[in-house]
Amino acid sequence: MTAQEPVVPGLGVKRQKEKPPRQPVPGLGALRQTGALFALSASVIRLTFKRPFQTRELIEQFWFIASVTILPSALVSIPFGAVIALQLGSLTQQLGAESFTGAASVLAVVQQASPLIVALLIAGAGGAAICADIGARTIREEMDAMRVMGVSPIQRLIVPRVLATMMVALLLNGLVSVVGVLGGYFFNVFLQHGTPGAYLSSFSALAQLPDLYIGEIKALIFGFIAGVIAAHRGLNPKPGPKGVGEAVNQAVVITFLLLFFVNLVLTGIYLQLVPPKGA
Repeated sequence: MTAQEPVVPGLGVKRQKEKPPRQPVPGLGALRQTGALFALSASVIRLTFKRPFQTRELIEQFWFIASVTILPSALVSIPFGAVIALQLGSLTQQLGAESFTGAASVLAVVQQASPLIVALLIAGAGGAAICADIGARTIREEMDAMRVMGVSPIQRLIVPRVLATMMVALLLNGLVSVVGVLGGYFFNVFLQHGTPGAYLSSFSALAQLPDLYIGEIKALIFGFIAGVIAAHRGLNPKPGPKGVGEAVNQAVVITFLLLFFVNLVLTGIYLQLVPPKGA
């Protein structure tokens, strides 16, 4: 019996009534993670214009991400362009509109397939490497050491990596577009016996310059999203090497889901703002 517990005659020690544990609010954890992600995005944008700028780190990360994504992007874009060309070619033949096969397949590659291919490969290859690197530094308490020395880990490590993913995505989008269009042209002309002149003329008749702009804008935004999510999960892993592995897996999955949603939003906005070009 302690001194704080009151004694009631005839009843012994009066026990205090324990309060039931507070139930967690559903969705509160996801809301906190979303807020932290937006806060990190704002910090990256703000610190991008702060000096000193980490030019060497940016060049190293740009070269690393480009080296692990150039060849897979080119190889993946060939079957993507081929599948789109074959499917649309078969559909246009059924409708009697073979002359529009080129325009439909090229627009599908430039507007939709190319930015998504680039974003998925950057998130799966470059983003996973970024998350693993940042996560390993975090569990070794390097981030805390940098903060103690007055160095911002976001400015020193995160900003160059996010900018590198955006630059690589922007440049790879052009490469994937060219390779995908050439792959679609080859399969349409040589396998479906399409006319090369009709393939090219229909594209020039229906395509317009904003179609290329929206592909580049998508690639730029997707690169930013992939870099920020990879950095965020790398900064907040569970303790130990297992936590870093789980953070990498979460970063890739979250990036994939968010990219498809953002692509839907951007496509809807583009189709509302930019009228289609008539034949």
